[in-house]
Amino acid sequence: MKKYIIALDAGTTSVRAMVYDLAAKNFIFTAQQEVGQSFPQSGWVEQDANEIFFKAAYVLNRCKSAVGEETIAGIGIADQRETVVLWDRETGEPVAPAIVWQCRRTSDFCAAVPQGMREMIREKTGLPMDAYFSASKIRWILDNVPAARDLLARGRLFAGTVDSFLIFRLTEGKSFVTDHTNASRTMLFNIHTLSWDEELLDYFSIPRSILPEVRSSDARMGETVLGSKRVPIAGCAGDQQAALFGQGCVARGDCKVTYGTGLFMLFHTGEACVRSQSGLISTIGYTLGGKVRYALEGSAFNAGSGIQWLRDGLGLISSSAESELVASSVPDTGGVYFVPAFTGLGAPYWQSDCRGLFSGITRGTTRAHLVRAVLESIAYEAKELSVCMEKDSGIHLSCLKCDGGASANDLLMQFQADVLHIPVDRPKERESTALGAALLCACALGLADEKTASELRARERLFLPSPEEGRFNELYLGYLQAVRRSLL
Repeated sequence: MKKYIIALDAGTTSVRAMVYDLAAKNFIFTAQQEVGQSFPQSGWVEQDANEIFFKAAYVLNRCKSAVGEETIAGIGIADQRETVVLWDRETGEPVAPAIVWQCRRTSDFCAAVPQGMREMIREKTGLPMDAYFSASKIRWILDNVPAARDLLARGRLFAGTVDSFLIFRLTEGKSFVTDHTNASRTMLFNIHTLSWDEELLDYFSIPRSILPEVRSSDARMGETVLGSKRVPIAGCAGDQQAALFGQGCVARGDCKVTYGTGLFMLFHTGEACVRSQSGLISTIGYTLGGKVRYALEGSAFNAGSGIQWLRDGLGLISSSAESELVASSVPDTGGVYFVPAFTGLGAPYWQSDCRGLFSGITRGTTRAHLVRAVLESIAYEAKELSVCMEKDSGIHLSCLKCDGGASANDLLMQFQADVLHIPVDRPKERESTALGAALLCACALGLADEKTASELRARERLFLPSPEEGRFNELYLGYLQAVRRSLL
């Protein structure tokens, strides 16, 4: 009988379960459910944690029905990082909406943190002081939700990222755990000692007792019931770290970029934790076989969201796919640049109060120029992050592996190669996050290892850079000038 692995990918806009056939090296079934978001105030982003769980349970059961419970060897989990849930440990019910990674409600709190504390946080966690990360979100709920304080006083409060909440609910409260990659995004976890840090917990006034046990990315996390069978939940990572593993980036110097709502570039630095001097994040890439693999990360808050805005906000395109067709109708942007700072700028600036802009608009500017400028801005963001990564690591980036929705856009991928002056490698399997979750599960079950991730990756297309390096350098400098205007 064949044995399959289910990858459960709990992302920002949807929850998917995908059945992976390790022998055939492909996904054979997918079930997906969209997840809503709410925006109760300007800059706030929330989700219903119960909705995430119920839709996760639904897609898992769809997979079970499709392939049969007897064939399922395990479930691996990847999740949106930094998003936090606080819940009642006795009932499993959330005490408040989940605060999503994009939410900026704690920006003022973060801005007030003294410089000395910022340095200590950066040294211990690899993270800049920003509302993006979990600690200030947990603190906000404790300060503003009476039910959370009541449960805390009664010893019934748990707090965690989405993976912790899902595992807790899927195991019926038997497992309260997370993995090193998710813990490393909380701003409460010391990435050198691999433990919750007492100084940071004290500073944010967050009790250790409400936080989960932290395990390796290839650990067994618990068991859930599918039909009449108990199935191990084994292998877990934040979505971008799962994509790093799924892309086969298992050697020092390997780099991948995921084009989603935001843009996330991870650069494998091996067993050395590289302290960024350029505004990047030092983070845990994954932990496997008792070893830690570190990474540099550049997180741009808005990338694909610009394309969504063209469609939903401006009505310039009817679908995301149409952006390529429209942009291809002009040879360039006609001097127009777009800065996608809808919610401020992430790495390397970490400026939450700047806003997006178009520059260089004339009477000759057309719809196609605007659409192309939005697409090109995504490539410029990746270029800026790659420059920082090379500077921090001292390693020349020789090839960029790509995934995510916008990686299907040939025009964008070619422009990305041209701006970077290196090849861009698009895999046959675009679902790198789900593949990484499946492979981590396989590692936990003894069915794969680190080498497997590299061996399984297959190329669909390699985009080679234009020889006109000087022209693309000038275009990039024009983008940097537009960013400076946004920062004023």
